[in-house]
Amino acid sequence: MPHFRTIRRVEFGDTDMAGIMHFSNFFKFLEVAETSFLHSLGYSVTWQADGVRYGFPRVSVKCDFFKPARFEDELTMEVRVAKVGTKSVTYHINFLKNEDKLAEGHVTSVLCRGTAHGMMESIEIPVEMRAKLEATSVH
Repeated sequence: MPHFRTIRRVEFGDTDMAGIMHFSNFFKFLEVAETSFLHSLGYSVTWQADGVRYGFPRVSVKCDFFKPARFEDELTMEVRVAKVGTKSVTYHINFLKNEDKLAEGHVTSVLCRGTAHGMMESIEIPVEMRAKLEATSVH
């Protein structure tokens, strides 16, 4: 599986007065794409197991814009795993409208668990999860 695709429509509330999707909403769509991708692998961005909270907080997010997205456009978000580190995963996400690239984003998330003191600490990505992520990565 070289990439994963999910679709989301640009809603009126995502746009500015000109009917163009506000740049900040691309970041919300990036999160939707990441979450949908993880769901496709049987995971999520946050979960609890044995009384411990786990999750993938973002440590870096970037988006470059090429063409505007407009109210009621259906955007296809194409997710590719760019890199799987020991504790992190980096995604490359293209925003497409009819295969025309409107924007591209990059998200890096680190696997963390909650500590007894209410803090978070990074942990290594488990072997099974790593294998699923690496199986989808672009080489």
